[in-house]
Amino acid sequence: MRIVFVGAVESSKIALDALIRAKRTPVLVITLPPEAAGRHSDFVGLGEIGRAAGSAIHYTTDINSQATLEAVAAAAPDLSLVIGWSQVCRQAFREIARAGTVGFHPAALPRLRGRGVIPWTILRGEERTGSTLFWLDDGIDSGPILLQRQFPVAPDETARSLYTKHTENLAEMVVEAAAQVEAGNAARTEQNEAEASYCAKRTAEDGRIDWHDPAASILRLIRAVGDPYPGAFTFYKGQKIRIDAATPVENSRQYIGLKGQIQAHTERGFIVLCGDGECIEAYAWAWAWASDRRPPNHGKLGGSDLVQASTQNT
Repeated sequence: MRIVFVGAVESSKIALDALIRAKRTPVLVITLPPEAAGRHSDFVGLGEIGRAAGSAIHYTTDINSQATLEAVAAAAPDLSLVIGWSQVCRQAFREIARAGTVGFHPAALPRLRGRGVIPWTILRGEERTGSTLFWLDDGIDSGPILLQRQFPVAPDETARSLYTKHTENLAEMVVEAAAQVEAGNAARTEQNEAEASYCAKRTAEDGRIDWHDPAASILRLIRAVGDPYPGAFTFYKGQKIRIDAATPVENSRQYIGLKGQIQAHTERGFIVLCGDGECIEAYAWAWAWASDRRPPNHGKLGGSDLVQASTQNT
């Protein structure tokens, strides 16, 4: 079966590698050129991988351009797979493949359509989610479902752990879907519009910590927007500090201070007072001054430092 594969992020590479291992190497791989890497915080170039496996390579920043449509038509695909591509694929692209075009979404559609889905899953405290392959249509993540695997979200889920669960599912599902399409028995289960919900786009700036928030909310933000995304951050005297991991502090009420103030240093990090009077211990962080240097005791994080705009999605 002839497959066209579209993608440009870490999950794209995982799916492409799975197809190659299953001896379903795409005839054509479409990906972003290296100079467009800044579009995604988890960008992965697929050119070398596809070329080494025997795929033709087409670089584009516009999936709907005439040049891209011509490249896909020349490949004469039975199936197009769009895995990790943030641009809407219009009808002219979708209909080139004989069987149609399939996309991937890291949620149990029709819930959580849209952007920034992995962070939103954690931020909303979702208890279950799912990995979904679906047929692309004119809407956003609204087409009929081909395959879906649902699973629980752990109470301490991080962006990385949830991303990994989805990509492990994807590696198996993409091969299974290709086999079903080839056999002519791939499902097309319509989504229930009454159950649909929509996630708004997130940017790196949305990871800024507001120390007036409760400790539990701040801990959830740190887990939700970390690796492979830009991360949660704060400032000390104009220096940006990214906080990669933190934990609740027992007996927080022993600390008296201001919101966002460093209350104490610990063996592995530093304790910060939050808006509800509870504290968190940051034990993995990074900033320009020194990766292992702690902000000083009683120093105050946050303040009025301006955050530079970023176009990277989280």
